[in-house]
Amino acid sequence: MAPGKQILRRAMLYVPTSSRKMMEKALNLDVDMVAFDLEDSVTLSLKPEARIAAREILHLPRPSGVGELAVRINAPETGLALEDLTEVLKAPNLDTIVVPKVNSAADLHFVTDVVRHLRPSKELSPENKPPVRILALIESAKALSSLNEICSASPYLTGLAFAAEDFAADLSITRTPSLSEFLYARSAIVTACRAHDLPSSIDLVSTKIKGEDAMNELQEECIGGRGLGFNGKQCIHPSQVRIAQNAFGPNSREVEWAVRVVIANEKAEMAGRGAWTLDGKMIDVPVVMAARAMINKAILCKIDISAVQDAWQTQQPE
Repeated sequence: MAPGKQILRRAMLYVPTSSRKMMEKALNLDVDMVAFDLEDSVTLSLKPEARIAAREILHLPRPSGVGELAVRINAPETGLALEDLTEVLKAPNLDTIVVPKVNSAADLHFVTDVVRHLRPSKELSPENKPPVRILALIESAKALSSLNEICSASPYLTGLAFAAEDFAADLSITRTPSLSEFLYARSAIVTACRAHDLPSSIDLVSTKIKGEDAMNELQEECIGGRGLGFNGKQCIHPSQVRIAQNAFGPNSREVEWAVRVVIANEKAEMAGRGAWTLDGKMIDVPVVMAARAMINKAILCKIDISAVQDAWQTQQPE
């Protein structure tokens, strides 16, 4: 997949590989991305079994509702990543490797070299499609200061995700409901992804999972994250998926606006009009590009836009 192409990761759900039941349940969900976890949720003594469990689950027939199947390996600095990669890269349905604690470009160089060695027949195609995608977790001050190098480290890299809890520990700060202490880090991650044409930036985990207050807080975090430019959220419980995917997907008002802009722009171009307005607002090239991107995302989200298109075909640019 070309790095600039849209990838739908509105929700990335972590699932512990220590539980076969939870892994199988996850395959029946309607979720953009499932990341089977070999890192934090698995004790050291159980990691060999967990690797095999991850490989076996990725040998099952691909589920219809899950868009992307990933494995979060152990960090390269732990010395466990090679064993993780050696096992899970045997699985035909592995789409993405989630690499935690990426502190420098060298961490991604290591993972990329292993992928190339273990899957030599699946090198980059003419379309720049990687045999396996990489998603890097940004968890430290060192990583934040090395974002440019990290973003350029591998042709397989398709995005960054922010790990707030480890970042807070690294900086000796406390997470608050406002998340203001993470504003610089989150903005830097989103900006780096855009600057390097990486299609995916995934926001921090919401740690509360039970009760109405937890769901309300999750909703607020999603709105705030999308406002900063993130296009997805990490989830640790299936109950969080629907809220995240709704928040990071186009709503009906946004789809209608995008369709109106694209239709009116086509008619303005046919009429030879270089400048035009819609609802009293000037429409220029960046606005049209944003509208087209919104429509593409709506289609990825399986939103039927045909009725909206039919309803606005008769409108004329002002």
